Amino acid sequence: MPGGISGPLELFICYNKQLVAGRLPGAHRKGTDMITPRRSTDRGHIDHGWLDARHTFSFGNYMDPKFMAFRSLRVINEDLIAPRRGFGEHGHKDMEIITYPISGAIRHRDSLGHEEDVASGMIQVMSAGSGIRHAEISGGDEPVHLLQIWIEPRQAGLEPTHASASVPVHDEPGRLHRLVGSDADPEALAQGLMTIAQDASMSAGVFAPGDRETVKLGIDRHGWVQVVRGSLKVIGDQAGEKLSAGDGAAISGEESVELVFEDDTEIVFFELA
Repeated sequence: MPGGISGPLELFICYNKQLVAGRLPGAHRKGTDMITPRRSTDRGHIDHGWLDARHTFSFGNYMDPKFMAFRSLRVINEDLIAPRRGFGEHGHKDMEIITYPISGAIRHRDSLGHEEDVASGMIQVMSAGSGIRHAEISGGDEPVHLLQIWIEPRQAGLEPTHASASVPVHDEPGRLHRLVGSDADPEALAQGLMTIAQDASMSAGVFAPGDRETVKLGIDRHGWVQVVRGSLKVIGDQAGEKLSAGDGAAISGEESVELVFEDDTEIVFFELA
């Protein structure tokens, strides 16, 4: 195709075939009371040449019944996209889609009329709702490294929306920054956060060796931590797990966890109902 733009990938088609009236197997699989790691080396992997992707959960042609989702968190894809390549125009429906650039910039264009570059130091939130079409293309001469995150909405058929913003993750290190909250959460609305149509939030932070962060969840809440780079230990009431770059971990049955950072580290943290 002109400009090296790739058309809609089979992985999107495969996923949409699975997502029928919310009947994805394991889509709301309940966690047990523990910290359960998902190792980087165990993730699904595809390499299309222009796209090198790692899938934390089942996606496209990669299927693992044990890792369909965690609560409403459906997709964490770590994508490395070659310069001037990307996802040609394709459609989504009934999904909250978050793009977290790690390095480089992706050019976003959608059927709502938005067109912009979303770069490291920014975050993009798109509610697909009743239907939206978009394209995501690496516009520069360097590869783009990003996390693509999908969260299932509380209901189908909502109005599609798009938002993006600069975030202080790298400018203010040493703590988690809440970036995305629920559109039903008064605190998230008061803070002016970007919101999604689900009882979930997303935070991110960068930390130095020796930093510590306590995350309070509450007895009926769940967490997922995803390591972008570096390493840390996640410590709960009963046990702890060491995580390295690309690893993730499901957290259930813990009112709080302590994060102890061992290297220069960047993480994304989800709080889920």
